[in-house]
Amino acid sequence: MTDQQRLEHHSIFEYLYRDAGNFKTYGALLLTGYTPDADANVRACLEWGDQFVAEQVGVPVLCPEHWESVGEGPSDLDHAFHEFVGLRPATSQELNLPHAGSLQTLVARMQAARGRWDVTLSPNCDE
Repeated sequence: MTDQQRLEHHSIFEYLYRDAGNFKTYGALLLTGYTPDADANVRACLEWGDQFVAEQVGVPVLCPEHWESVGEGPSDLDHAFHEFVGLRPATSQELNLPHAGSLQTLVARMQAARGRWDVTLSPNCDE
């Protein structure tokens, strides 16, 4: 497989955790597969157009890194949602990221959660 073919078969899922104080921690997943309509398919599933519960769809939670970067542990500023930034083809440098599964599987998980996001799966939820 050529480098160009490898790039065409991988995508990057970009997301972040933003606490109520607007402090942000970014994350990215390398996924197998790419289709131009995948970004819109994911967005159609999200709460308020960009919010999802990471624990519900198997996306790594960014809270531990977030707390480390802001220098404190969980607080009243924390909540259950992560924010979807975008989905795009991977660059050649990003092919070195750890593989996080297939785009098809992640989109299917998002579609299954659409309209049924369960904030109680997050330890940041008081419900």
